[in-house]
Amino acid sequence: MSGEASLLAVLVCIAAASVMAAPVSQADVLLRFKAATRDDAGALSDWTSVSNAGPCLGGKEGNWTGVRCEDGKVIKLVLESMTLSGTLDTAALDGLPELRSLSLMNNSFKGSVPSLRNLPRLRSVYLAYNRLSGEIAADAFSGMDSLWAVHLEHNAITGPIPSSLAGLPNLAELSLQENEFTGALPEFRPGGGLKLNVSHNLLEGPIPASLTSIDASCFAGNKGLCGDALGVPCRANSDTSTKTSSTPLLVGIGVMVVVVVLAIAAAIFAALRRRRPSEEYQLGRPPSSARKKSASLDPNCLEQGCAGSSGKRKKAGGVSGGGGGGREEEHGTQLVMVQEGRERFELQDLLRASAEVLGGGAFGSSYKAMLLEGPTMVVKRFREMNGVGKEEFQEHMRRLGRLSHPNLLPVVAYYYTNREKLLVTDYIPNGSLSHLLHGNYRSSDRPALDWATRLQILKAVAKGLLYLYRELPMLTAPHGHLKSSNVLLGDAMVPLLADYGLSPVVNPAHASDALVAYRSPEFLQHGRTTRKSDVWSFGILILEVLTGRDPERHVQRRRRRGESNGGSGSGSCSSNGAAELAAWVESLVREERAEELFDGAMEGTKNTRGDDDALPDRPGMLRARRGGAVDVAEALRRIEELIEGRGFPPP
Repeated sequence: MSGEASLLAVLVCIAAASVMAAPVSQADVLLRFKAATRDDAGALSDWTSVSNAGPCLGGKEGNWTGVRCEDGKVIKLVLESMTLSGTLDTAALDGLPELRSLSLMNNSFKGSVPSLRNLPRLRSVYLAYNRLSGEIAADAFSGMDSLWAVHLEHNAITGPIPSSLAGLPNLAELSLQENEFTGALPEFRPGGGLKLNVSHNLLEGPIPASLTSIDASCFAGNKGLCGDALGVPCRANSDTSTKTSSTPLLVGIGVMVVVVVLAIAAAIFAALRRRRPSEEYQLGRPPSSARKKSASLDPNCLEQGCAGSSGKRKKAGGVSGGGGGGREEEHGTQLVMVQEGRERFELQDLLRASAEVLGGGAFGSSYKAMLLEGPTMVVKRFREMNGVGKEEFQEHMRRLGRLSHPNLLPVVAYYYTNREKLLVTDYIPNGSLSHLLHGNYRSSDRPALDWATRLQILKAVAKGLLYLYRELPMLTAPHGHLKSSNVLLGDAMVPLLADYGLSPVVNPAHASDALVAYRSPEFLQHGRTTRKSDVWSFGILILEVLTGRDPERHVQRRRRRGESNGGSGSGSCSSNGAAELAAWVESLVREERAEELFDGAMEGTKNTRGDDDALPDRPGMLRARRGGAVDVAEALRRIEELIEGRGFPPP
């Protein structure tokens, strides 16, 4: 009996060891990743354990959405534009040792960029156009010798560029533009051929010798960078002997600085002790009683004295009309309301608010602030307006505050100090036209935009643009930054133009890199914008709505296919995606293949390309985007003719 018991114990141990050693299936790994991801649109609904087919039984394309396989192994995950969200958990993919490409572009993942060292065979990673923030660990890419493409653009990532990225032996593409990276550029491996874009960050210092062959536009928007490639000389470093001889002096100065700082800190501490508790707010640091309820609006305080007096909310009387706005201008560190009749809120209300990073753009970061007792607002922090004076800034904000049109997103309030500029607008939950056009709407309950709706949106955009031309005649480009991501969709899909009229307060050196109007043919040819620059931007928007193609991603798609319209090379950061999209459309029209340019998502919907009468006057649209004889008013007239001709309902 004892022998049987011993044998049974051995068998149990063997069985347990076998179970523990059993590898996790690819299906289990993917389901674990799905469980860690928020999928409100149901884009991954066919990822299920109920199916016995598994992810790789459908050939190379795989049996599950976004899964690519080879020899029964998952080698690619392409989950782009699926409205996925949550914290990115790449550790859940540990059981996919053959994974070579991971693309999660154009989703809403938040949090920091995780380490990818658990995926050593990864060759390419695309995490662009998300809401990632925070710093990346220095060793996040260590040992990933197969990695050749890393795309992290259009997020809100901070801190230095990881040194482990610079040391990758096979790195060929690195896109970090439109983030908030700080510090110096690391020295990359020599050899050339690296396609690098770090434009519009907060980098500083000299451009390393290994990067001097890269186009200067790839470094644009980093006012702290210097070097021959930018035509900005770097300060010469003192020689060693000078540094050595000056060491005692530096030590003495350092001691004096410490003493002065301590004295100032003591004075500030004493002053803060005397202030009311309601005045102790700093951006991102509410009082202890409120910190647990709200996220940080921003990791840094705006400026000493940025918090103003508290008080009960009241109706804003407008800046130009006196009242509370006038008192705030005198203090210079208060939130200034510019909309008549709006419920008033203070800077502290924004500081108390639960905040969410919406992302980074050409000008800075945007935050969604949910006021404790009030509406949800968007706070845009501008980092490229430090060259504008206080009076000029306030006058222009008052001018924008007086604008009123059903197709404009109103500027509600602003904040000004020498170092910080904030603009406050309403939060529009429906998102932007860009998201609707290029997001994965087919996997959600929201139907694709039909032809009639697209025409109505274009008509409303044209009306808003015409209003800006009438009300802002002093501006060469009254909007200046017209693109699909700056067309928000309000109630009943009514378009609202955003980020308009900012050219007078943007630093001139940054405007040419950031504002869409500065990509127009007029600027590229003559070095200046004209009254037709916004017309050109509107024409490009028309093409984007017709084709369903994002101009920048259109360029990337054509480059992957080896196509070209004679534009700049693939290694250039200054390539004009809008111009290439227009050239592609024009080539199709010239070759009498215009039916190929329409967005395939419109197929099967009412009044779309299946009916020739619903097609636009293509040559007229093309002239509008070139800034020719057809202006915005003429484009509006043609759009209205299309709508009336098909009997579409008015907006």
